[in-house]
Amino acid sequence: MEGGGGSGNKTPGGLAGFFGAGGAGYSHTDLAGVPLTGMNPLSPYLNVDPRYLVQDTDGFILPTGANKTRGRFELAFFTIGGCCMTGAAFGAMNGLRLGLKETQSIAWSKPRNVQILNMVTRQGALWANTLGSLALLYSAFGVIIEKTRGAEDDLNTIAAGTMTGMLYKCTGGLRGVARGGLAGLTLTSLYALYNNWEHVKGSLLPQSL
Repeated sequence: MEGGGGSGNKTPGGLAGFFGAGGAGYSHTDLAGVPLTGMNPLSPYLNVDPRYLVQDTDGFILPTGANKTRGRFELAFFTIGGCCMTGAAFGAMNGLRLGLKETQSIAWSKPRNVQILNMVTRQGALWANTLGSLALLYSAFGVIIEKTRGAEDDLNTIAAGTMTGMLYKCTGGLRGVARGGLAGLTLTSLYALYNNWEHVKGSLLPQSL
């Protein structure tokens, strides 16, 4: 009986022994005098060093051969949808402006409201279709050029924008193709310059010094 009682005093009982709360534990008073220089304090609730919980690597697993950034094909859906919504919003505002301007001589009535509403829906659909078509052409050219070259850089962006402008204005003859290509080249070049502005500024700064 005494042996059993002695072993019972040494063995933690219940769930406390399972989680390690019993045995040779330390109170908060004992831990208060322990120097923690060069190490993080232990959690008062778990016997785990918080340093082991910090991960320097990414918290997700990528498939074999996958990139950390989305490619042009994945971004195409976001680009097309965003351009359609932007065009619809801009067209609706423009249609409201035109509707109010064209019906300013008519008193507020149901026919005037219907006319303004028709103008809003017509302009919204027109601008949504225009920007959506441009985004579709740009995304398609971008994916094709990326797959052909096997690389993803700003050259693909500029080439896709130039070809999009040329194809969109191809019905206007050679002059229209030239204007469309120049417009696409200018817009995509400005976009590429904006994305690499920090790199360009950093490369120009040592030369100025």
